[in-house]
Amino acid sequence: MLNRRHIRIKVMQSIFAMHQNGSDNIEKEEKFLYYSIDNILDLYLLMLSTLIEISKKEINLLEQAKNKHLATASDRNANTKFVDNSIFKILSTNHSVLQAIENRKINNWTMNDDYIILLLKAIKESDLYTHYMRNRTNTFEEDQEFMVSLFTDVIAANDKLYDYLEDFKLTWVDDIPMVNTQIVKQLKSLKSKDDSSFYVPKLYKDAEDKDFVSDLFRKTVLNENDFTKEFIDKTPNWDTERIAEIDTIILKMAICEFLKFPSIPVKVTINEYLEIAKEYSTPKSSIFINGILDNLVKEFQTNNRLNKTGRGLIQ
Repeated sequence: MLNRRHIRIKVMQSIFAMHQNGSDNIEKEEKFLYYSIDNILDLYLLMLSTLIEISKKEINLLEQAKNKHLATASDRNANTKFVDNSIFKILSTNHSVLQAIENRKINNWTMNDDYIILLLKAIKESDLYTHYMRNRTNTFEEDQEFMVSLFTDVIAANDKLYDYLEDFKLTWVDDIPMVNTQIVKQLKSLKSKDDSSFYVPKLYKDAEDKDFVSDLFRKTVLNENDFTKEFIDKTPNWDTERIAEIDTIILKMAICEFLKFPSIPVKVTINEYLEIAKEYSTPKSSIFINGILDNLVKEFQTNNRLNKTGRGLIQ
């Protein structure tokens, strides 16, 4: 699920937090870094459970309407196309998903089912739902297209749900887009109503990516003073005290990758941190950072300090 850019972002945020807190306890901060990354899986499962609980809630509401004392003909013969959606059924019966939700105690909507009611109301008020419910026939292709659009445009886009997620766990703020993208990708990959391939993805692609978290964090933090010396004289037109702190952290992390990660190509490092700067720092930061990194790479190449090997040699 995690890609290298998101790992870099989490490491950057942890270093920034260390600076803000005045902490020098690397073990404690590293432990929290891993904790915040591990919580991404809880967010993923919570978003999936939102779909499952919406389906359950609507089934209960239909049953209540059908069995009420003065049930109308429309109550007794309601259109069940929504709850019969193939994707709902795949998720609601998927052992991998259900087991993970149980194991990690994802019970938010049991405690706060008002959010499920709120989302269900928003769904029923949407043009997407109105169009979908015009008939009673379920085809897998229509069910899938509807569910992808529903998740993207109604559920994930709901401001109150976003506020709840942000309040529940602050570290989730930057994880939400990545998690929602992962879920949409998986929903789109399903082939039929009997497709049992849906699974809870691994948090890390492999052991190397998990090690990258600790390596990048520790090597950057332990060498911050040395890395600062590398770029401090490359900023003659900038007041060092006024350089955005995020920019200095990005520069240190990039220098760390240049000098201490031989398997990472220089171009990959530069491109990744420029994109991060565009999203997390000032409007001019990416231009500033790009100029500094370009000069440093030329200097490191001249002095034979870029000891790249394997994949790191790719230009």
